[in-house]
Amino acid sequence: MDDGDIPATSRASSEPSASGGGGVDGAEGPAGGHEGWDALARAIASTLGAVMREFDSRAEGTARSQNELYLSLDRLTGELDILLEDAPLPFIMQYAAKISTLCKRVSALNLLLKSIQRRIDNMDQMLSTGLPTGIA
Repeated sequence: MDDGDIPATSRASSEPSASGGGGVDGAEGPAGGHEGWDALARAIASTLGAVMREFDSRAEGTARSQNELYLSLDRLTGELDILLEDAPLPFIMQYAAKISTLCKRVSALNLLLKSIQRRIDNMDQMLSTGLPTGIA
């Protein structure tokens, strides 16, 4: 090799390889591309499935907890009403009013949580049955 010779370079950087990897006519044609997308879809579905199952269990736990809280507050309100009948003291009446207000707020929150859960269930059902044709 003298000073006038240009060293040989790899053709991989300037031209596609003969195997056609990734090209239109290459080995990774439509079938290879679909396998990749299917694998990605399965991975996303398994990840989201686990997240949704965890969310569902936590939502059910929250609903149970809200119901227990509502029942406890209702029981306390009943006991305070009995106590007020026996001895109508002003500070007891204050606490009875606070518990009654709290009970109403918990009830409203419980209804809101149930509404949200219904909406999520509807979305989940729509996604699991598939979207109608024509909606992108």
